[in-house]
Amino acid sequence: MKNYNVFTLSILAAAFTLQSCGGGAEKPTEPAADTTTVEAADDFEYFAEQFADLKLIRYQIPSWDKLSPKQKELVYYLYEAGISGRDMIWDQNYRHNLEIRKALETILANYSGDKESEDWTKFETYAKRVFFSNGIHHHYSMSKLPADFSGEYLDGLLTETGATLSEEAKKAILDPNFDAKKVNLDPEKGLLKGSAVNLYAPDITEAEVDAYYAKIVDAETTTPISYGLNSRMERDADGKLVENVYKSGGLYGSAIDKVTYWLSKAADVAENKAQGDALRLLVEYYQTGDLLKWDEYNIAWTKATEGDIDYIQGFVEVYNDPKGYRGSYESIVQIKDFEASDRMKMLMDNVQWFEDNSSIMDEHKKANVVGVTYKVVNVAGESGDASPSTPIGVNLPNANWIRATHGSKSVSLGNIVHAYAQAPSKGFSEEFIRTEELRARSKEHGALSSKLHTALHEVVGHASGKLNDGVGTPKETLKSYASTLEEGRADLVALYFLMDSNMVKLGLMPSLEVGMAEYDSYIRNGMMLQLRRVEKGEQIEEAHMRNRQLVASWAYEKGLEENVIEKVVEDGKTYFEVRDYNKLRVIFGELLKEIQRIKSEGDYEAGRALVENYGVKVDAALHDEVLARAEKLNSAPYGGFINPRLVPVMEGEKIVDIKVEYPDDFLGQMMEYGKNYGFLANE
Repeated sequence: MKNYNVFTLSILAAAFTLQSCGGGAEKPTEPAADTTTVEAADDFEYFAEQFADLKLIRYQIPSWDKLSPKQKELVYYLYEAGISGRDMIWDQNYRHNLEIRKALETILANYSGDKESEDWTKFETYAKRVFFSNGIHHHYSMSKLPADFSGEYLDGLLTETGATLSEEAKKAILDPNFDAKKVNLDPEKGLLKGSAVNLYAPDITEAEVDAYYAKIVDAETTTPISYGLNSRMERDADGKLVENVYKSGGLYGSAIDKVTYWLSKAADVAENKAQGDALRLLVEYYQTGDLLKWDEYNIAWTKATEGDIDYIQGFVEVYNDPKGYRGSYESIVQIKDFEASDRMKMLMDNVQWFEDNSSIMDEHKKANVVGVTYKVVNVAGESGDASPSTPIGVNLPNANWIRATHGSKSVSLGNIVHAYAQAPSKGFSEEFIRTEELRARSKEHGALSSKLHTALHEVVGHASGKLNDGVGTPKETLKSYASTLEEGRADLVALYFLMDSNMVKLGLMPSLEVGMAEYDSYIRNGMMLQLRRVEKGEQIEEAHMRNRQLVASWAYEKGLEENVIEKVVEDGKTYFEVRDYNKLRVIFGELLKEIQRIKSEGDYEAGRALVENYGVKVDAALHDEVLARAEKLNSAPYGGFINPRLVPVMEGEKIVDIKVEYPDDFLGQMMEYGKNYGFLANE
């Protein structure tokens, strides 16, 4: 799973640009002074540009020259495979996205008019926001991106450049109320009716989807396939629901054929047999669309732990499906960070101790936590739902039965975390931390506490706990609340153990001051700071933001009588400060026990009540205050990355080396990708 989005680095502000991944990943990880062994040039410019609510950052690939030529070739093939599938996430996100992107690219390439005008500046900013979000809906809030130019101006650009748009696509751009939300998680509005995401035909209802899967799901098996993960649900000629499968010769076939071409070449230069076998199984899965083959691949991939190169590739996370079935395309190419990964071995070796000493009920604990591997890696390239906005950590596979039986892989993206830290926001510590004592603790321990939170979240949190016999999968029982509750559960595991003295005995941190720093940061973020990512008047939609507010606000309420967390108002500014860390740990433990019970028993009503009562609603006055205080700092709340470019060095038809280039032009990279990898858009 990946924890999409956001937390703290050594200083507050850097945290609020991050993204987490599905199975989990909230923060930088690892208990040493730094996450990576980055060998960055002193003059490397990490920050590229800022526009709207976004900042673009560059990242380096450490120790590239220490890889063998064959390893570089493997990375290159995986990199090409990833970007070759890029168009798929655009189409999954919204049915008109590829058409709109093609028009934007044509205008940007061919417009020769006044590029100093206010209208052109607004258009170019809109285009860059669309490129960043892989479509016309905001990558995080899911709301429609505003087009601050007129329909007349757009028509003029289309006419002058020869670009074309259907009337409905133009309406999608210009009408803020048409297909306004990519993913709606409010059941009262209708999960599918209120969502514009292109994973279901527009006229399909939630009740129809439920009835469809009720008929085909094997409730007796202990090894269920990931129903719907690799398909779009449509109607056949008779009006019956069918799954249009992503595969060679099927939906997205032209892009998938390019992906499998490069994956096959990667398999031929794999570092070892296990790695090569897993890649070939992935190719077979793409060719057939067989979800049994997907499970077979995931088991093989989970067991392929040797070698320095790894990857995430496929239709993986289900956050973009309001029903929680369909996976979004993503790719991350990874190179092991040897030194940092070795320092995390202590967590892996003691994962059973954490399970045995968790606050959850004994009947919900695993007797044998298996196969957890954790590495710090350096990213060589990302695509799909992982780019430009990236996770900082990932835990996969997502299938509970595979994780329980065969284990999982957890990674922290070390060079991504490092790059975030080199281009931080300014002034957030001074603005949102009230006292010098708390600022000093954040400065001294914030980086380590954040890294440890991510590690515990990924390695221990997502691997812990079990379902009761006969209980369906969380997406079946907890439905649209499953992701929020799972991320909250993993967060709470991390928070609970960050104030455990055994963390000091294990050598993972020097003192409990590290845990205190994380408690400070988590409450501050969950109660206030993340609200700067929410549009005025909106409620919280994104699953990870719901999770953080749920945990923080529930803990605040439960500790009110004993003043465990105090709300302080000073000089018109609001702060939330922890007054009793040990009692707060107990409260976190109680909530962890309850959320695990909800998941283990499949208690939908209790899960819904938790999320709706604590994770969704926004205090309007506090929200206004946060927006005003953040605005004066002039720092974009979201960050994303410009990928390095991998360039093969040829001797005849043979690759003899791969060189790395570091582009600094985000729009230029987007135009390059559209030209060279538009396998669906250019059909």
